[in-house]
Amino acid sequence: MLWSLIKIVVFVALVGALALGAGYLLESQGGVQVTVAGMEYTLGPLQSVMAAVVLVFAVWLFFKLAGLIIATLKFINGDDTALSRYFDRNRERKGYEALSEGLMALSSGEGRLAIAKANKAEKYLHKPELTDLITAQAAEMVGDNRKAEEVYKRLLKNDTTRFVGIRGIMKQKLASGDTDTALQLAERAFAIKPKHVEIQDTLLQLQAEKHDWSGARKTLQAKLKHGALPRDVYKRRDAVLALSAATDIDDAEESGKAAETAIEANRASPDLVPAAAMAARAYIAQGRKRNAMKVLKKAWEAHPHPDLAAAFAEIEPEETPDQRVQRFVQLTRIQPDHRETKLLKAELNLAAEHFPEARRALGDLPDKDPDARVLAIMAAVEKGEGAKDAVVRGYLAKALTAPRGPQWVCDKCNTIHAEWTPICSNCSAFDTLSWTTPPQSEVVLPAGADMLPLLIGGALEDKAEDAGEEAGPDVIDLGPEAPASAAPTDAKAPDAGPEDAEVIELEDPKKEGAK
Repeated sequence: MLWSLIKIVVFVALVGALALGAGYLLESQGGVQVTVAGMEYTLGPLQSVMAAVVLVFAVWLFFKLAGLIIATLKFINGDDTALSRYFDRNRERKGYEALSEGLMALSSGEGRLAIAKANKAEKYLHKPELTDLITAQAAEMVGDNRKAEEVYKRLLKNDTTRFVGIRGIMKQKLASGDTDTALQLAERAFAIKPKHVEIQDTLLQLQAEKHDWSGARKTLQAKLKHGALPRDVYKRRDAVLALSAATDIDDAEESGKAAETAIEANRASPDLVPAAAMAARAYIAQGRKRNAMKVLKKAWEAHPHPDLAAAFAEIEPEETPDQRVQRFVQLTRIQPDHRETKLLKAELNLAAEHFPEARRALGDLPDKDPDARVLAIMAAVEKGEGAKDAVVRGYLAKALTAPRGPQWVCDKCNTIHAEWTPICSNCSAFDTLSWTTPPQSEVVLPAGADMLPLLIGGALEDKAEDAGEEAGPDVIDLGPEAPASAAPTDAKAPDAGPEDAEVIELEDPKKEGAK
């Protein structure tokens, strides 16, 4: 409000001053006399002031026209002028508008429109480092890989865009399955930007797929150095790579190196089951049984596993089943409530023909967590205790449709593997295999799984009575996924290991007595 009042007062004062000055000039005497070509012009005071203002404006206008003419001549000559800068700004504005529209089209999935806008932007801006990237990504979007590759190759010529070009071509080679070229490109991209996490992961995976374990370990060290990997994860994955390198050594002369590498992997990650088993076998081969026991106990404490039990059994291969039961107490007292510990104790007692003790070792597993391995052990226990054949066949029939129990399963794609590998055979993911129970699909039999014991038992008993002799041994195929056993190979009781438990043969105790 005050500012408005001040402006009004100033305006009135100016008008008053002009009016006062004009009145003063009108009342003044004299003026200006101008002679031009023999003609005299006499101007009064007010006219003189007006003529002076017109003259100043004419001079200003003259200089502006002269400057415009000079700028036009320079523009025609190609020099940088205000006129050329005006047109440059106009082109730049149109170019950035087209570039913005191209980015919006690319984000909305309109590939062809994005290419058209990128071409328009290139026409105005002449900045291929911006427009070529949009063109390449839009070409990939519409499936024109040939054009995309051409654009990425153009990006290789510029130092500022070389990494983008290499990365783009690398992804194309990966998509087409050309992993050899992709590996070379990943190495070049890694040399340019060693801190780039995506390039680190891609290079590590490609090196692992090519079994370049040494190069993969160097890449892993770079990830740790640049802060892209926690130290505990680094130790685990470095152990996986060391174990993989040891596994690939087939030469007998290099067996010592393989053993040292496996021991190194176990020290870096004691909970890595395959490394612990391989390190224990290396110690056994060197005659260092106490070291082998120490490694297996530590691994069992972290993660009980059948492979650890099998390696523990190899420490004393010549012992009797009863001796083995006593020696394995060192292992089974570690995590006694774990599922694998209960199954191990049951299998050891089966091998020693301690059937009641095997039943007690299983505990409530047959009721709460029955799988093929548990049910097969129960069938063997029942057979060993002299149960009816119908009861034994009932457990074996249930084992056919029961889950297979824990297996090596990829955490990323749920693919089941028969044995541990550093790379998933399905999705090629690195270090994603875990010993866990895979998701099971329901299996529906025509007559229902619960009816199998009655149907199988009744049919075989009728046949035996008609023939006037005992039914022969029952042979049930549990498939290739049966879990491992630490029982010795010369045990009389049935087992469920992966090597020799695909077929379980149950002998009739009466026949053994007759023999």
